[in-house]
Amino acid sequence: MDPYALDRPAGAQDDGGMGEHDHDQGDVAEPARPPLNAAQAREVTAGLREAMDDVRRSVAVLAIRVRDGDVRRSVAVLAIRVRDAHAARVWTPLGHPSWEAYCETEFGISRAQAYRLLDVARALAAIHGTVAAGTETFRTRDTDPAAAALDYGLSQRALIAVSGRTDVVAELITRRLAALAHSGLQALDEPTVRAVVRQAVRDVRIAPPPPPVDPSADPVVAAGRQLTDDLSASAHAIGELMLEVAPAYLSDTEAATGVMALLCEQIGEPLEHGLAARRYAMSGDRRALHGTVL
Repeated sequence: MDPYALDRPAGAQDDGGMGEHDHDQGDVAEPARPPLNAAQAREVTAGLREAMDDVRRSVAVLAIRVRDGDVRRSVAVLAIRVRDAHAARVWTPLGHPSWEAYCETEFGISRAQAYRLLDVARALAAIHGTVAAGTETFRTRDTDPAAAALDYGLSQRALIAVSGRTDVVAELITRRLAALAHSGLQALDEPTVRAVVRQAVRDVRIAPPPPPVDPSADPVVAAGRQLTDDLSASAHAIGELMLEVAPAYLSDTEAATGVMALLCEQIGEPLEHGLAARRYAMSGDRRALHGTVL
């Protein structure tokens, strides 16, 4: 049996060390896993390491201007392996107290990076579940069963960007699949479903932020807020560009010593600004820009 298969009974999991990510546990029910022994845990860890290395290699290829399809396929493989490893509590038989401790010891990545990997995995799993349900509900004789495949051509930065809004993405996907199915004008084949998913993710990502709850009547204050909003939006766009060449699981040091430094030089952006923008694109927290862009 494939140790990374998605189609297994659903059940809640808890690693006892989620910290501020506790609220994410209920977003996507993770498949239940039988306990792993140490040998199995090492095998799963080796698979995770291989998937991380594949993403790094793909990013290096992207840096020399080869199409990014391989990067996205690598992200899909990494996402499913992260999700299955976490659900199986891979850290326990290896003697680590928590997911974050396991990631730090085995892969040398920080706690925040460890949970960004989970954000990617859960976002992709939520999309997969929505597509699987939708293509089953609205299946026609022309529907390709592979339309519910895990790889939708989504980048890691796109999945991180919508990881806190998967309910909105799911609603859009469901509604649009239903509309296509009921129209009878287009079969729900794999290319169509992929296009629906990617457009839904894009629409959620570019949706404008809600207006301030209490806009200031002072025109100077209002102008200052607008300037801050404009600078933040620009920094977010730059941050997403940085994430194209320096994926979120890389530390600032790893990102700064790789192709990101060359990219910043090419576009005339100070490296510290590029790093701050990258942190902002990952977190959505404007405090990441303080002292640099803002």
